[in-house]
Amino acid sequence: MKIIVTGSLGNISKPLTKHLVEKGHRVTVISTSSDRKAEIEALGAQAAIGTMEDVDFLSEIFKDADIVYAMEALNAGSFFDHNVDFIAASTQIGKNYKEAFERSGVKRIVHLSSIGAHTNKGNGILAFHYNVENILNKLPEDVSIKFMRPVGFYYNMFAFIPSIKTQGAIIQNYGGDDKEPWVSPLDIAEVIAEEIEKPFNGREIRYIASEEISPNEIAETLGDAIGNRELKWETIEDEKLLNNLINAGMNPQTAKGFVEMNASRRNGILYEDYYAHQPVLGQVKVKEFAREFAIAYHQ
Repeated sequence: MKIIVTGSLGNISKPLTKHLVEKGHRVTVISTSSDRKAEIEALGAQAAIGTMEDVDFLSEIFKDADIVYAMEALNAGSFFDHNVDFIAASTQIGKNYKEAFERSGVKRIVHLSSIGAHTNKGNGILAFHYNVENILNKLPEDVSIKFMRPVGFYYNMFAFIPSIKTQGAIIQNYGGDDKEPWVSPLDIAEVIAEEIEKPFNGREIRYIASEEISPNEIAETLGDAIGNRELKWETIEDEKLLNNLINAGMNPQTAKGFVEMNASRRNGILYEDYYAHQPVLGQVKVKEFAREFAIAYHQ
C-alpha cells in the first residue's frame, strides 16, 4: 500500500516507518527538515519536505494514498514560546488535516490522539486531542478513522532530570502508590503498524500502554538505574508546580495546562475512559527505559 507517515523521524514515526517498509509498503515520510531526507531514504522510504501548516502541500502528498498516519506536532521549544497558544495551534493542525483529507480524497486514516481525548474538561493541555478528534469526526462517513490513544510516554520522564540533579527528587503535583499507565513509543509504533494491516471499519478507538506502575515505583526504578537508591518522588501543591514551570520560562498558559493535566491523574478524570477500555499491555517496560534514562542523566 501507499502509506503517508507524518512526524518525520520522531520517536514513533521512525520505528513505524521501519515496520511498514519491512512489510513491503511504499512509505512517504513528511518532515519539515530537508536535513532528514537522506536518513528517511536510507530507511527505504521517500521524503516529502513541508509543514503541517501548509494545506496545499498536505493535500498534494495525501493524494492517492491508501492510508495516512497523522499526528500533530509543534516546533521544539513551543512550550516556552510565550507567543504560542499551544492548544489553539495544535487544534489548527487538526483543521489543516481535515481540509487536506477532504481535498485529497483519503479514505483511511490512523490518527495519533491521546489519553484524555474523551473529554474537554479538566484534562489541561490534552484538550487539543479532544478538539482534533471531533474535527476529524466531521469527515464524511465513508472515511474510516482509527484513533490511537496512547498514555503518558516514557520519554516524558526525561523532564525529571533537572529536579533530580538540583533537589535530589522527582517533584510533581501527583504521586503515591496508585499505579498508572505509561507507554513506550516502540509499542505505539508496533500497534499502529498492526492497525494499518487490519480492516478499517468506520470510527474506532484503541488505547495503548506498556506498563502500569506507581510514581513511587518509578522513583525506585529510575533511582536504581542512575545509582541513587535514595531517590524519592515528592508531591507538591498545584500552585507551587505552576510557579516552578513559569519560573523555568514556560509559557504561563501552557504551564497551567500541564498542571491541570497532572491534577487529572490524581482525580481520575484522565484515566476514566482508559480503564473502561483497558488494553493488553505492550512489551517495553520501565526498567528497559530506565537504561536510556540513566544515559541521559549522566551526560
